[in-house]
Amino acid sequence: MSTGSHERVLIAGCGKIGTRLGEKLASLGEEVWGLRRQRVRLPSPLRTLTADLGAPESLQAIPAGITRVYYLATPNAYTDAAYRMAYVDGLRNLLRVLAEQGQTPRRVIFVSSTAVYAQQSGEWVDETSPTVPTGFSGQRLLQAEHLLQQERFPGLVVRFGGIYGRGRKAMLRKVQAGEPCHAEPALYTNRIHEDDCVGVLCHLGRLASPEPIYLAVDDAPCTQCELMDWLAEQLGRPKPARTTAAQSTSRAGGKRCCNARLKASGYALRFPTYREGYRAMLKETLSQ
Repeated sequence: MSTGSHERVLIAGCGKIGTRLGEKLASLGEEVWGLRRQRVRLPSPLRTLTADLGAPESLQAIPAGITRVYYLATPNAYTDAAYRMAYVDGLRNLLRVLAEQGQTPRRVIFVSSTAVYAQQSGEWVDETSPTVPTGFSGQRLLQAEHLLQQERFPGLVVRFGGIYGRGRKAMLRKVQAGEPCHAEPALYTNRIHEDDCVGVLCHLGRLASPEPIYLAVDDAPCTQCELMDWLAEQLGRPKPARTTAAQSTSRAGGKRCCNARLKASGYALRFPTYREGYRAMLKETLSQ
């Protein structure tokens, strides 16, 4: 895929990660529009586009000649209706308007999640593993993935694991509050630093011949207890107490996600494991 100043990129759902991605693409000479529902001006040189993915008439403001689209919309509530609106209806509306305008983007990149996998016994999964999600979040994301695959535009799906990084301190707060970890069954977690989310999206968007789906996680899926034990040690706190599923929730053990396809594409993780990522976060926190 040729890239450069003639690239005209639309980032639909231009929040924190979208804005950082847009700035990176702009630094590479690409022209970037960030679409947001709220009227908030994006930092220069990004171009702000105020529109609602749920209101197709507002999408008529999309400029002509878009060559690449990133879809990073997020639901405004954790409900089935909100997920359907953000991922399925919103994506359908955007693709329909682009088609009606005669636009011919060479790639539409949809940000999905590892929630599309239902495996719950610590199995390893990759892009070819079965996706039979039981929760509405995974079901709606998978529905949107299928919608993209049926469209006329070349689509690419990125399934992110749990995102952490600047301002995303839920696990740190959990350890600082002395909360227990889930020991039996072992609860696996797959993570990726926000910096790598931006890096992956930039890399895959500009890749010459990408695969249709990528799992975007770091090299070290681990148990919740392993992660919380390590964080407790870094923070000088006692190791968290252990609980079992029966004592806490009915959640099973999750899955372990393989990033071999992403790495084979040529992407090098900035933070290969949670250790490097959280060390950077803790160093940043201490310097503030």
